[in-house]
Amino acid sequence: MKTMLSVTTLMLCLGATPILAQSCEGNFRVEGTPMLTALNFRTSQIFAGVNRDRALDNLRSAMLAEGFIRVGVDRSAGALTAFQETSGSGRPQTLRVSARKTGNGTRVDAVFMIQAGQLADAATIRGYLCRVVSAARG
Repeated sequence: MKTMLSVTTLMLCLGATPILAQSCEGNFRVEGTPMLTALNFRTSQIFAGVNRDRALDNLRSAMLAEGFIRVGVDRSAGALTAFQETSGSGRPQTLRVSARKTGNGTRVDAVFMIQAGQLADAATIRGYLCRVVSAARG
């Protein structure tokens, strides 16, 4: 009976513990079929104690540092959009990043989109996408 009470107490304590947010790398996923459809590389991360406006400024700087051009910022929507043309095809890839207030911090979501017929290495994309996302912290 004492063991059952301890197990129940432990389960209640664990159930009351907030689930920790995953890292950018842990949230990374790829959608689409290579060469047949567009590919979307997505990730997100929550940054406790980070102000949304400061995160937007930091994200914009990181996007420029990663070689993106025409970085547009919509502060009211908490959104950034940028482009990159690295294939020589004249068909740009798009990066969209959003930063929105959540609790006492900011949640950053990012999606890098490449067009059908284009390929990209997921590990490489994850690396630079997570560098951009982690820049929100400053």
